[in-house]
Amino acid sequence: MKEHYELIILGGGPAGLSAGLYAARARLDHVLIEKGAPGGQVLLTDWVDNYPGFPEGITGFDLIENMTKHAKRFDLNIELACVTKVDLDQNDKKILHLDSGEKVSCDALIICTGASANTLNVPGEQEMRGKGVSYCGTCDAPFYRNMHVAVVGGGNTAIQEAEYLTKFASKVTVIHRRDELRATKILQEVAFANEKIDFIWDATVTSIEGGTGVERINLLKRDGSTSTLDVEGVFVLIGVTPNADELPLEKLKADKWGFIPTDIEANTCVPGVLAAGDICSKSVRQIVNAAGEGAVAVLTAEAYIQSSK
Repeated sequence: MKEHYELIILGGGPAGLSAGLYAARARLDHVLIEKGAPGGQVLLTDWVDNYPGFPEGITGFDLIENMTKHAKRFDLNIELACVTKVDLDQNDKKILHLDSGEKVSCDALIICTGASANTLNVPGEQEMRGKGVSYCGTCDAPFYRNMHVAVVGGGNTAIQEAEYLTKFASKVTVIHRRDELRATKILQEVAFANEKIDFIWDATVTSIEGGTGVERINLLKRDGSTSTLDVEGVFVLIGVTPNADELPLEKLKADKWGFIPTDIEANTCVPGVLAAGDICSKSVRQIVNAAGEGAVAVLTAEAYIQSSK
């Protein structure tokens, strides 16, 4: 890598690759820095059925491969490196520190580091991921038509997605470790009134079992008793964690969970620093809006770079 670029895109998921495509087409002096394989969480998604342009659906791997090929056709510059610290206190320059000891600076920075779904960390969860274990009801609900599924969680997202799942599943069982939900009262009222939703209280999932797909989950109640629930899908909806270890969250005025607020043009509170995708403070985290935000971020960054000259 050079010592300085007009634009650095940090992260190579859908937001970063979309930003990279627009940056390359705009012929900006740019680099996309990714610490591993491009794709982010999408690489862990078995099948994507709701991305425009693929009426038959597409695997997460193939979608990312197509995005990468598309951007590289316009000479997207991708570098594999691990950023250990982002320094925004160097006048108008943004300094990224690499684990190699090198530093690279830019005029404009787009943060696309994403977020990771919180997991149960129980036996069978990783093995069944994409085979009945999901972390997004909105994404995967249509795959569970007329099936019995479980939702693990008790917050707003879990209850909203449980309600959404009833449009497809024959039955939705919400499993919550407490004796009452954390979701807002209006969401609770809607869920309690839905005949297709039932609840198991004071319980945690201890393991997920199945062959080619999920067949059952094992539960531990607070009183020490155990039980088994036969289900064909498990939606783990216990929150997401931003990938933000290297970011100056206080400087970026991150929310209490560590996500970065932006305006409609992807600007953060720091001039010349933008954010796109799941790292942003928002309620909807889908591949399609991450890609759109990446495009908006580059257009905004390009205008910033031109005005700063």
